[in-house]
Amino acid sequence: MQIQQIRNATLKLSYAGKTFLIDPMLAVQGAYPGLEGTLNSERRNPTVALPIPLDALLAVDAVIVTHTHLDHWDEVARQQLPKTLPIFVQHDADAQLVKSSGFMDVRVMTANTGFEGVTLTKTTGQHGSDAAMAAIGEILGEVSGVVFRHPDEKTLYLAGDTVYNAHVEQALSAHRPDIVVLNCGDAQVLGLGAIIMNKEDVLAVHRATPTATLVASHMEAVNHSVLSRSELRAFAVEQGFAAQLLVPEDGQVLAL
Repeated sequence: MQIQQIRNATLKLSYAGKTFLIDPMLAVQGAYPGLEGTLNSERRNPTVALPIPLDALLAVDAVIVTHTHLDHWDEVARQQLPKTLPIFVQHDADAQLVKSSGFMDVRVMTANTGFEGVTLTKTTGQHGSDAAMAAIGEILGEVSGVVFRHPDEKTLYLAGDTVYNAHVEQALSAHRPDIVVLNCGDAQVLGLGAIIMNKEDVLAVHRATPTATLVASHMEAVNHSVLSRSELRAFAVEQGFAAQLLVPEDGQVLAL
């Protein structure tokens, strides 16, 4: 497989001969205001430019939208992606939202969703701590991840926008992935803490699955993400798991 880190949580995944675009946020740098109530909300999003031409992201076999927050499914994606592309989503509410933009082939992922030989398994997550969910759960909403399987490929678990918790522990235990993609920019909501993984969460994932290769995504691209790539790399060295962690730059392609 090949994973190309595009920007934020947007990835281009080549897996078993198929190409998936994951969580497309495709707008130009600074197109959207910062997120109200989050750290550094005066900064506009995305905070960095796309590293490759937009056209290079449109010729894919399918799109996966783990949830429909702006930084995972934005206006440019809704306008520019071909309306005939298969779009995989977490539940009926997201399916209706995507269909409302004119997409004709929207599919809800289950525990055993097939796509041209690739098996997709939806996983669950929680977009913040219990306290954060109690305070602003209607804004944070439901999120999902996905496990990719194929006889000729390593098992890949994309955790999605979640902190480390029982949802992630269960997915790691059930699916025993070889590769784990983590959204780990430590995005901060004022007074409520991280709503995606921080460096300690990344370490917890490593300890739960010490032989897996971890891939760090969702970093340095939206106003409220505070964990830098350099800090995460240094932390991994300090904690002794740098050999199991990949922290790609925007545009970088990983062959796994």
